[in-house]
Amino acid sequence: MDTVTVRQLRNQGGQVLQRVAEGETLVVTMDGEPIAELRPVPGRGVSAETLLKRWRHLPAIEPTQLRADIDNALDPSL
Repeated sequence: MDTVTVRQLRNQGGQVLQRVAEGETLVVTMDGEPIAELRPVPGRGVSAETLLKRWRHLPAIEPTQLRADIDNALDPSL
């Protein structure tokens, strides 16, 4: 996890927050000691309507072929 100093946060706040917005988690330090953590806010969930729309567009699955593919990828004795 990368760190930023309080001075960097004060002087380059926009750039620091942009890094967080892009998914980075940063530890803020003061006098070399960690004092805070900046991390992205968890994303919002997807609505039921959106999930149903996506579900309707999924390709059909052949159960026998799926089982064969799983057995080929994993040890069937597990």
